[in-house]
Amino acid sequence: MTAYTYPFKFSEDDRSFIEGSLILEKPLPYKTKKPEGSGFYRPGKITLGDVTNLELVFYHTPSTARFIYIERKKPDPRLMEFIGIAPKELEGITTLSLPGQVWMGAGRANLMWKAMQDIFNAPPLRETITSNQQENLAIFPIAREGLKYQVPEAIFETYGYYTDEVILDAHHVFDSSVPVYNRKVEMTLFKDKDLDQPQHDLVKVAFIADSIASGLVMKEVIVRIKERFHNLERVEVLAPLATIRGLSRIADSECRNGVKVRVHIFETILNALPPDYYYSAHFNVPELHIRPDLEAIYRDWWGQDDKGNQIADTTCAGYGWSEAFYSPRKQIEMINEQLTSRHNLTIAEMVRRNMHK
Repeated sequence: MTAYTYPFKFSEDDRSFIEGSLILEKPLPYKTKKPEGSGFYRPGKITLGDVTNLELVFYHTPSTARFIYIERKKPDPRLMEFIGIAPKELEGITTLSLPGQVWMGAGRANLMWKAMQDIFNAPPLRETITSNQQENLAIFPIAREGLKYQVPEAIFETYGYYTDEVILDAHHVFDSSVPVYNRKVEMTLFKDKDLDQPQHDLVKVAFIADSIASGLVMKEVIVRIKERFHNLERVEVLAPLATIRGLSRIADSECRNGVKVRVHIFETILNALPPDYYYSAHFNVPELHIRPDLEAIYRDWWGQDDKGNQIADTTCAGYGWSEAFYSPRKQIEMINEQLTSRHNLTIAEMVRRNMHK
């Protein structure tokens, strides 16, 4: 696989556009500490004109693939109960193919823990961590989803560093006056009072944990962290799910002011869907995937609806995002709501379609 350039252009409001390119380099192999043994990382960047670049790194390991694509595994009766599959339907079924969207609750958190260990073993993050002392690093998980990423635990497990953790609560609130998105960001918690000013001043690298859809929350969080940590040199964003629209908005606002920002993403970039650019699907572009063969399996699993539409084109990679970790039943409700409104299907019907393949 060679380097690949994906041009894009989209509107921010009635008067402005963001235009640029996603440039992806060749995937590079590396060793993890797990029995699976190896993975790939793929450097890339968002470019907007001649001066604005946002660094990206994509990762493929067995754990990140389970999160993003399809996994074949033994049926879990309790999970099937939430999905709507009766025990009788599972008689004689020894394995099922299921998408990453139904990794939920504690199981999703455990999978995230394994994936975070994988990516912290890769050369890009290894270089950042080993070139600093532990007091130079601080972790900023964004409640609620970012708390489940277990970033301090992954750093400790891999490097033995004890890192400060500053919990943030930043979230969307409805605001019809905001063009295109109809929402703004409200920040209600920034738990940095445990750090005195000398400890603030020692922080050079911020690790922010949260996925990126529209980019509104991440853009605001980066600004607020820079306001409080004056010696910050680099921001490393851990965003398992990230859209090209959200990343471009961050590139447009945050790459002009001296602090280096880099975003770490599982497997592939996503397409934020209208009308609110929250639900985010895979692109049907093989070159955007480290493993195009896994994307082909994913698209085959979702298939077509009765009108011939490709379901994967509108299947959100996260759906409830936070709900997937905290409320499995709500996650299933959100999946069904979107599948029904767009394709007149449910997740149970999708599982039944694939049950005997």
